[in-house]
Amino acid sequence: MNSSTQMMQQSEQELGDLLRYWRRQRGKSQLDLSLDTGVSQRHISFVESGRSVPSRELLLSLAKTLDVPLREQNVLLLASGYAPVYLESTWDAPEMAVVTRVIDLMLRQHEPHPAIVMDRYWNVLKTNEASARFFGSFVNLSERPKPRNLLDLMFDPDGIRPFIENWDEVALGLLQRVYREAVGHVTDARTIELLGHLRKYPGVEELSVPRKSEAPVLPITFVRGSERISYFSMISTVGLPQDITAQELRIESMFPVE
Repeated sequence: MNSSTQMMQQSEQELGDLLRYWRRQRGKSQLDLSLDTGVSQRHISFVESGRSVPSRELLLSLAKTLDVPLREQNVLLLASGYAPVYLESTWDAPEMAVVTRVIDLMLRQHEPHPAIVMDRYWNVLKTNEASARFFGSFVNLSERPKPRNLLDLMFDPDGIRPFIENWDEVALGLLQRVYREAVGHVTDARTIELLGHLRKYPGVEELSVPRKSEAPVLPITFVRGSERISYFSMISTVGLPQDITAQELRIESMFPVE
């Protein structure tokens, strides 16, 4: 067996492992996926075992049915020997202009309350002026290298954590949000690494589930001297994204609790 044949078989096996991974993440059997897509269970079995290489169209159909994120769809395509379909544009790329214009409008319209644009790993990409003023009133943001990570800022004892009145509840809620808001509802290696970093902060491993509140949301109460300010958040995402960057953007708008 020559080296090119070995590489092809290895690639097919990696594809099978990846497809099986996503199918199981979605709690579907091969029969379920067959019924959802109209592809025979036998064919799906052959793809997962490396005995058959799917066409690009079939692979994308399976991926969409399994709600595989765009970034991971590219990985599936590469494992099959196909070129990636979805771009990962930079924030200032021309093709992102329509998205960034709308985001800028949202940030401006949300003044005088904070609004933040983040990537899938909670790195802050952009904020409105109110956000910079608000968070900057607690810590010196210029001392923190960019991109600043919002979770790191909230968990770090040298960050905003000392100013959060209900920090234990908030911290636990934020950890739950990481899992809930993960793209594709799956925690990838970088997300797991981020969670591991947060758990190294004092008191995080000892967090316990609080008693259930009757309130519809968990507010974050910031305390500065005698002043108390409570906010809750609304999260916005791009509908029907066709670009990896666009899919992974999240806009967090903070609203005061009256």
